Amino acid sequence: MGQNTTFTIGQLAEEFDLSTRTIRFYEEKNLLCPERTAGGHRVYSRRDRARLKLILRGKRFGHTLDEIADMIGLASDELDEKEQIRKTLAYGERNLNEIRAAMGELQLIEQDILDMGERLTKRLEELEKAGD
Repeated sequence: MGQNTTFTIGQLAEEFDLSTRTIRFYEEKNLLCPERTAGGHRVYSRRDRARLKLILRGKRFGHTLDEIADMIGLASDELDEKEQIRKTLAYGERNLNEIRAAMGELQLIEQDILDMGERLTKRLEELEKAGD
């Protein structure tokens, strides 16, 4: 976006391939806090832009908006950077454990399907031989 120090909602929407409604939704959830011009137009700072990047990254990793707010320190006024990092790591570890559990379940399903395929293939071969 060049060296801009402020951004319009349209500029951020275009840059991040979002609807302006999505950005307004994040504002309603107090994840973004743009300034307003005398005419009531939103003006986003570089900090808002950076925060939007963090929100989108959190969403990409499967975090809820409440978790994202917690990780970027919006849920607590007294959250320092170390605590922010600890919270982010804890959420990440939880997500990894959920993903690993889901992968394990999918591997069991895959094996069941492969086993069923083998049994059906053998039975089909038996039926075809018997029909000759």
